[in-house]
Amino acid sequence: MTTLLTAAQAAEHATRARQLLSAGTAAVTRATIRDWVRRGHLAPTGLADDGRTHLYALGDVARAERATRARALRLVGIPEQRGA
Repeated sequence: MTTLLTAAQAAEHATRARQLLSAGTAAVTRATIRDWVRRGHLAPTGLADDGRTHLYALGDVARAERATRARALRLVGIPEQRGA
């Protein structure tokens, strides 16, 4: 079964992942989640019962967080670490 998250829950998950992997990293916000969607890193998987709130698959959120973190590190000259 796929775990589905709202944008706020997705932001919390991505923030926890970043904090575990990189000390002092910036929090992921709902605006960040919207940016990931706009940039094509993340796509909504469905809608909540209210018919308006987008839901995101936990695995997709994790992949988007990893891809954007890796790109940010590359931009400042830090190579991606294997297994991170």
